[in-house]
Amino acid sequence: MPSPSSSETRRVCVAVIGGGPAGLMAAEALSAGGAEVDLYDAMPSVGRKFLMAGKGGMNLTHSEPIESFLSRYAERRPYIEPLLNRFDAAALRAWVHGLGVDTFVGSSGRVFPTDMKAAPMLRAWLHRLRGSGVRFHMRHKWLGWDDEALRILRFATPEGERAVEADAVVLALGGASWPRLGSDAAWIPYLEARNVGVSPFVPSNCGFDIDWSEHFSSRFAGEPLKAVAIGLPREDGIDWRTGECLLTLTGIEGSLIYAMSARIRDRLAGGDGTFFLDLLPALTPQRVHGEVTHPRGARSMSSHLQSRLHLTGAKAGLLREVLSRGDFADTARLAQRIKALPLTVARPRPIAEAISSAGGVTFESLDSHLMLEALPGVFCAGEMLDWEAPTGGYLLTACFASGLVAGEAALAYVRQA
Repeated sequence: MPSPSSSETRRVCVAVIGGGPAGLMAAEALSAGGAEVDLYDAMPSVGRKFLMAGKGGMNLTHSEPIESFLSRYAERRPYIEPLLNRFDAAALRAWVHGLGVDTFVGSSGRVFPTDMKAAPMLRAWLHRLRGSGVRFHMRHKWLGWDDEALRILRFATPEGERAVEADAVVLALGGASWPRLGSDAAWIPYLEARNVGVSPFVPSNCGFDIDWSEHFSSRFAGEPLKAVAIGLPREDGIDWRTGECLLTLTGIEGSLIYAMSARIRDRLAGGDGTFFLDLLPALTPQRVHGEVTHPRGARSMSSHLQSRLHLTGAKAGLLREVLSRGDFADTARLAQRIKALPLTVARPRPIAEAISSAGGVTFESLDSHLMLEALPGVFCAGEMLDWEAPTGGYLLTACFASGLVAGEAALAYVRQA
């Protein structure tokens, strides 16, 4: 981290509220600039969601070209791009190396620590932060402000309510997913009461409920659908993406679903929750049609599909679940459905189960340095901002970058005060 030279004669104190990657990065930027930093978190320890994300392999960022990387933020790209211009995927990887943690690029282009774990990185980071003078205050739940000047912060602690004075504050309070790890969105009323725009939170990178029959769900829940493609209608046809997903007791989830979840969710909100599933994306429609319509003699259609197309297990069960007897009797229509099976979702899974959330503090409420226009000296970072991205390292990268930008901006603010 760069260490800006400091010429001020007065030590300034900045409060960082939230101990996830964005809050910790803000604290590092502030302490590197010579500010006194107190970091507060409602949980008994920091980085809880960060550690949870690392349980399946700590995907830090992605190595793809910057243009592709930026496209992952969709309509929020204009707001996220300046943050990544300050701290991009390459900078994040170099910063991790500075903690003594090596990384590697996986076959998918995703970047991981060599040991695939989050805990060693977090321990090294906290050791460095404490060494730079950052003070940590756990089990401090923020309750808003106690004055109009925004200098007195209120916290609920095990010993009772506590008031703290700070020259500025960086809020990195998280979104609304995984509330048991600390991101419960309880901060919304405190900001809305002071005329800060907050978009409602909705689940992102989530699964969806589908009204399966009891027979289907009891037989196939937990079964993977490998080598399939999801298609979403658009003006010029259907947009397809290939991958894997998982059938669940209540519906469908998995990496392919997560990648398309924002678009499925938004279509569902508009009244159309249907997408298409290509069960055999490696085969052309002509090939599938030829195999399905091939004479089957005395064999059942199930045996015919197994023999000609190797359609068995969950894929075959899904066809039986969705299609009518008439569809199976019409071989041309059946071939079409194998290549574009319509599935209709009923609702997203609850936001508490989602990997991340969309919604939060609107960028229109912030200046270019992530300071709230209505609340001078108050900066926001991380998932509490109104943006979203798919899994693949994009979420973490933007959280780190926004924390750095907010921390540096808070430092500049208190120096000018």
